[in-house]
Amino acid sequence: MEDKLLVSVVVPTKNSENTLLRCLESVKNQTYNKIEIITVDNASMDKTREIAERFGEVYVKGPERSAQRNFGARKANGDYLLFIDSDMELTPNVVEECVKKVLTEKLSGIIVPEISIGEGFWAKCKALEKSCYTEDEAIEAPRFFEKRVFWEVGGYDEEMAGPEDWDLFLRIRKMGYDVSRINALIKHNEGRLSLYGSMMKKYCYGKTVNKYIKAHPHMARKQLTMFRSAYFRNWRKLVKDPVHTLGLIAMKFCELGAGGLGLVRSRLRI
Repeated sequence: MEDKLLVSVVVPTKNSENTLLRCLESVKNQTYNKIEIITVDNASMDKTREIAERFGEVYVKGPERSAQRNFGARKANGDYLLFIDSDMELTPNVVEECVKKVLTEKLSGIIVPEISIGEGFWAKCKALEKSCYTEDEAIEAPRFFEKRVFWEVGGYDEEMAGPEDWDLFLRIRKMGYDVSRINALIKHNEGRLSLYGSMMKKYCYGKTVNKYIKAHPHMARKQLTMFRSAYFRNWRKLVKDPVHTLGLIAMKFCELGAGGLGLVRSRLRI
């Protein structure tokens, strides 16, 4: 039965020509073949749309990722939705495992574990960080959804950019729907990650995090901290790589400061 269900893969883009081809090829090369690809582009100035048009429908919508995802979900014909970013690559069995899991266990959402890849020192620090989050539901969030449930809980909050994944996950759980995880991986391509670039991303996220904190204060205290429990559980892994662990600590300190600055500026409406 699972091979008769259409899965809609929604990919928001913004000047993504450097990573998009590998992303969409990884979707096209899935072992599960009943897939439609929907790219929602935010007025890219490069070859993003030209690349995306080779693989499926392309729409133009902004201003941020949450709005793009919801727009793509409205255009989707599938029974299930998979949301990935344009700098991500699916390993071949992701969609097949998701479909089998939701049908076998009657689930409404699936967490697809991520690993981080990239070049340079800071990318290796980020990869070490991400490796600590496996099976940590305070950090991981589902990307694969039953479309009916996705809309029943209201989709992504378009006023959030960054914590929208956590917010949607918590709303789904509050409604009593079951979520599980698969073993197949998503590879998140960080490229040549810079500390400044990572800080700027967290700064932008910080500008909308206040709404998340108000909606989910208890969980936010666990997530928006330097001292996540995932690090303590994985202390042996961190001890084995002291150089990148020190870099990870420095990076998280800088990211937290940048996110905090974004939060303060949003509260002061500067």
